[in-house]
Amino acid sequence: MKIDILERGGYKATKRIKTIIEDKLAKLDKYFDDDPSAKVVLYKVAKQDKLEITISSKGLLFRCEVTSDNMYNNIDYALPKLEKQIVRNNEKRKDKKKGKAVVEFPFEYLEEEPEDLPAIYKTKTFDLDPMPIDEARFAIERLGHDFYAFLNAESGRVNIIYRRKDGKFGLIDLKY
Repeated sequence: MKIDILERGGYKATKRIKTIIEDKLAKLDKYFDDDPSAKVVLYKVAKQDKLEITISSKGLLFRCEVTSDNMYNNIDYALPKLEKQIVRNNEKRKDKKKGKAVVEFPFEYLEEEPEDLPAIYKTKTFDLDPMPIDEARFAIERLGHDFYAFLNAESGRVNIIYRRKDGKFGLIDLKY
């Protein structure tokens, strides 16, 4: 597994922390057929330590974010969460291949509308990997997001899949 460890917000990672992160993430290699990459971001936020881990493999993303007063605790909390996401994804793929029905979980939406629109304070950049629409549906559940942008493997165009208020999925096919 290729691991990039980034330090932000004044946090300085010790060699021991980096070694522990690399050793524990290496244990997740058994779940992947290819060589996945992991991005680990270590933050200092007020008096709290924050850890974000994103693993990408064959267009799939697994992400976890943990905050506590100790980075060692963050590592201990984050890795089981990631492992659970990966195992659940593998089980869903196996069930799909066997023809079993996959249970969809309803998503709760906030009913309130913001009075003033907030300014954009963070920009993310990521590579779009080709994937089928069903894989994008699983990505929404894995990441816990309301929407997911992806490169549709069938059409070759950028699509956005989103969860509607009624729990069903919608698809936006961008023409450009």
